[in-house]
Amino acid sequence: MTPPDPSIVRIDGSWAHRDVSANGIRLHVAEAGHGPLVLFLHGFGQFWWTWRHQLTALADAGYHAVAADLRGYGDSDKPPRGYDAWTLAGDVAGLVRALGERQAHLVGHAWGGLLAWTAAALHPRVVASVTVLGGAHPMALRSAIARTAFRRKGSNQTRALAHLFRFQVPMAPERWLTEDDGANLEGLLRAWSGPRWTATRDFDTSAALFREAVRIPGVAHSALEYYRWAFRAQFRGEGRRFADAVGARVAAPVLQIHGAADPCVLPETARASAPWRGPHSVLEELADVGHFPQLEAPDETTKALLDFLAKA
Repeated sequence: MTPPDPSIVRIDGSWAHRDVSANGIRLHVAEAGHGPLVLFLHGFGQFWWTWRHQLTALADAGYHAVAADLRGYGDSDKPPRGYDAWTLAGDVAGLVRALGERQAHLVGHAWGGLLAWTAAALHPRVVASVTVLGGAHPMALRSAIARTAFRRKGSNQTRALAHLFRFQVPMAPERWLTEDDGANLEGLLRAWSGPRWTATRDFDTSAALFREAVRIPGVAHSALEYYRWAFRAQFRGEGRRFADAVGARVAAPVLQIHGAADPCVLPETARASAPWRGPHSVLEELADVGHFPQLEAPDETTKALLDFLAKA
């Protein structure tokens, strides 16, 4: 089957699409509204459309809501390099400036949340607040993996992130992600989600779009490079430098929105992020929600986000 063109992610709606040059690459964004900038950063295997509910709601509430395709995803550039946390955080900071703002409220899911937290540490002047969905501070996540690597009973963050280790081999994971029109990506979405979303038509629609988008040339490889850097950096000097760079408590307030049924980033790992949250931070746990609060419980997620932004 012919791979899809990147332009398929430019889905029509009550938003506008444009390309923005930042940090030496071209990033595609969807945006709506006017006011303080809220920049949305998606997670693994997705693209900007995962934020469609929040994009329109925040625009209606008086914000300039911008959802980006991260480096390597959707209709953004897919360079062969730059999937380390420093460069990716530089993309975020550069995008804020390229959008004509001095600061932004960053909202990230999973990998996007890790980048939001990293940007707040490395580029604090451009970050007004951080909201993380389905994620944890990178140091909390690293500590949880180290602590549970050899645990045989009880909750185990290492087993929950088994895909991190499977993704390290070359070429085979790319084929696995794209085979059968991306059916394995849908399998991950289903496994990581709570039951109240997977039984809906909205899940079917979302899964179909994400399956198609992961087949865009270069996307599967780029998506896996995020994981490969995260793992390999632990055995290199850059891993120690990264830990030092993000090890302090951030100055910005942090909202964590986490599904109580998240099987990927466990709730106890999310709670363990407390030492790195800035002042006036909040943790909201959503019952019966898995790894994708923005999709599984869009109304609850949006309310929590708006309440937080009103005080940030």
